[in-house]
Amino acid sequence: MIIGIVGCGAIANIIVNNISVEKDGIDVKYFFDKDSEKAENLAILSEGIAVLELEDMLDEVDLVLEAASPSALKGFALDVLSAGKDLMVMSVGALMDVEFRESLIECASENDAKIYAPSGAIVGLDGIKAASIGNIQKASLTTRKSPRSLGRTVEEEEILFEGKASEAVKKFPVNINVAASLSIACNMDIDVKIIVDPKVDRNVHEVEVIGAFGEFRTSSKNHPCEANPKTSMLAAFSAIKLLKSFNERFSIGI
Repeated sequence: MIIGIVGCGAIANIIVNNISVEKDGIDVKYFFDKDSEKAENLAILSEGIAVLELEDMLDEVDLVLEAASPSALKGFALDVLSAGKDLMVMSVGALMDVEFRESLIECASENDAKIYAPSGAIVGLDGIKAASIGNIQKASLTTRKSPRSLGRTVEEEEILFEGKASEAVKKFPVNINVAASLSIACNMDIDVKIIVDPKVDRNVHEVEVIGAFGEFRTSSKNHPCEANPKTSMLAAFSAIKLLKSFNERFSIGI
């Protein structure tokens, strides 16, 4: 499988350093970024190819992995799917736009392509997907991050947002993809609280789900990427695991 990456920042670097064609059967080969130097640096690292335009990789890849931004995704996703190429989305917040999400699904169906969204920086998404077969009555996310992760300067804990996920992803488009993942998995616009806390140095996500299956609560305390504190290492790892799963002969979990 040949992969092209759009957005050559922290997540792309982690992916390149943890996947090999020899071990995983996955060739991360093509790179595009509006900052061409970033694409060129990753291409050198992986012995790949940096392209000047996204279109230059579409005939050569099996899957395009988006690791750029919600706005970037909206600009090129339909082009990828129209070319019959699979798409992996890291900026899941963009998919909270129902009209956009449905247009992608329709385009994928028409062109025999698939859309993947890794579980990202939270745990328990497989359980939530199973629970959604029944009725989910309540789902909420409380996210607590350091001022550095949110680009803020505060000396005391402060609630930055309290409301629905659809609004949270608009206000914090690069910080709260987990809210979108949970909402889509639950088939509902979940409740979200975002807290900036100078006492924490990790990205903390607490999830509560109640439904016909029963109830569960999860808590994850994720180390942020050194290169980009807005992103958790677990988000990048989830993409790597999903890519590797394409060639695995045994699978556990949803």
